[in-house]
Amino acid sequence: MTAIDPTAHLTAEQIEELGRELDAIRDEVIAGRGEQDAAYIRKVISAQRKLELVSRGVLLFSMFPPAWLIGTAGLSVAKIMDNMEIGHNILHGQWDWMRDPKIHSTTWEWDHVSPSEQWKHSHNELHHTYTNVIGKDNDLGYGIMRVDEDQKWHPFHLGQPLWNFINACFFEYGIAAYDLELGKNLNKRRRKNPEFRAQARAVGRKIRKQVLKDYVIHPLLSGPSFLPTLAATFTANLVRNIWSHSVIMCGHFPEGVQVFERRSIKGETRGQWYLRQMMGSANISGSKAMHFMTGNLSHQIEHHLFPDLPSNRYAEVAVKVRALFEKYELEYVTGPLPKQVFSAWHKVFRLSLPNKKPKVETPVREKELLAA
Repeated sequence: MTAIDPTAHLTAEQIEELGRELDAIRDEVIAGRGEQDAAYIRKVISAQRKLELVSRGVLLFSMFPPAWLIGTAGLSVAKIMDNMEIGHNILHGQWDWMRDPKIHSTTWEWDHVSPSEQWKHSHNELHHTYTNVIGKDNDLGYGIMRVDEDQKWHPFHLGQPLWNFINACFFEYGIAAYDLELGKNLNKRRRKNPEFRAQARAVGRKIRKQVLKDYVIHPLLSGPSFLPTLAATFTANLVRNIWSHSVIMCGHFPEGVQVFERRSIKGETRGQWYLRQMMGSANISGSKAMHFMTGNLSHQIEHHLFPDLPSNRYAEVAVKVRALFEKYELEYVTGPLPKQVFSAWHKVFRLSLPNKKPKVETPVREKELLAA
């Protein structure tokens, strides 16, 4: 919701034509998927597993500072790879076309406390369907932050910079909590719901498995290096959590990214859905290594347009998508990581305070809704 609608210059016909052009880009990539793409994801999985194995081997000697540093750095990178370029993208179904039962969204389980099935529901079905729609998209502010000037301010929001920092440090647990929709399920009546209880038990089992692996088994295998290995694993998880949180914040929260009211998606067409993804996302510019370490979520705009396309194809898709932004005179929100992180955190702080100016309610795409 913004005072000035950045899409107001587009007619309904132009929006639907934009949708057809984006469909054509998607169809072209789907038709071109092949062995080169399959080889890519298999190579990444192999490299990640080898890096994790070597790093955990080095941590057997983590009582020695050089071994601790090398092992912790390697394990941090391995965990980031597992979550970002591998787990996140496999669970989106990006590689289901390979028909490989070992690399498939229905069988993959990741190094994360949130069970993959629950994550797929909250992320794939809800977040990607209702991107940046207040009250529908749980990823928008994670349910604990004010994300738009038109949202009513409460004193609780003064603490949102702190809540956001804590969420960053323990991000995987925050994701598990809102996968469970814990906030609305805490009352006694909802807690007794059989479906919620089953999901909560599944999360509990996954947490126990992760804690046992990271904080009991591997440290015990280190013998006299138990405590240094314990600290190394905690550090690796902390690095992974903060990195993942930062990438996602940069893709959804910087200044210039639009949010939407529930009423704005009533009767939404394919073209309008595409337009919402374009205006509700932001990219991160940088090197190939940086794109890889973000799981190619540095191409967040392209990912939201085409969440089931192989992540290694987003760079080529981005060129065509950016050309459409220019053609239709839309702002392509992007920038280097430091700039996007600063922008996102600035917005967190700004919205933690009450509005200084009276709000001007001009919902995004109001013209199209009135026409409908």
